[in-house]
Amino acid sequence: MRVAILQSNYLPWKGYFDIINDVDLFVFYDDVQYTRADWRNRNKIKPKTGSQWLSVPVLGGRDKLIFEVTFADQKWQEQHWRSLTSAYGRAAHFPTISDFLRPFYLERRWETLSEMNQQVIQAIAKDVLHSRTDFVDSRTFAATGAKQDRLLDILRKCGATTYVSGPAARDYIEESGFREAGIELVWKDYSGYPEYPQLSSPFEHSVSIVDLLFNVGPDAPHYIWGWRNG
Repeated sequence: MRVAILQSNYLPWKGYFDIINDVDLFVFYDDVQYTRADWRNRNKIKPKTGSQWLSVPVLGGRDKLIFEVTFADQKWQEQHWRSLTSAYGRAAHFPTISDFLRPFYLERRWETLSEMNQQVIQAIAKDVLHSRTDFVDSRTFAATGAKQDRLLDILRKCGATTYVSGPAARDYIEESGFREAGIELVWKDYSGYPEYPQLSSPFEHSVSIVDLLFNVGPDAPHYIWGWRNG
């Protein structure tokens, strides 16, 4: 059982979906401290005029867990939708991708940031990228301990044999703990992603998945993981 554990992000970049596709079970780790000025509530898009931040306004966030964070107002949904349509209205696959995304912005009012992030991520992974990965919220496991011990508790409870982690976690993960638990630790490699047609130059990899979807449509899986197969 290959497992990844990550906080939910707003319209994450393609590497996030690469990890999702690498595992059998993806755990949304949203019962931990919310971090401000992070990817939880914002991401970048790339219209014809360089790059642009889309930030979801949230209430506070300090001393809150991610799943507790709510919105400062509801106006942002229509505002973000206008930004997306303005940025990608002329992209090659705007008609089909906009039909997919529109309901998330214009037909539903979300209660929490976590709920919205999780559902949008799952929909993109399953319905657009056709990943077969299963998803679960970390609260399901009622994990105990702190930091790495808490991660290991989740991994044990979901029967993990392999843990796939992003490379940034090298700064704080102690590999010996995974060896002692009998869980293989695999570091995700984000290098080598091929470029794809973007609406402006220079090319940027670290933008939201929606940039890839609007520009290449059904070919998106190739640019995330398919290219490794030659």
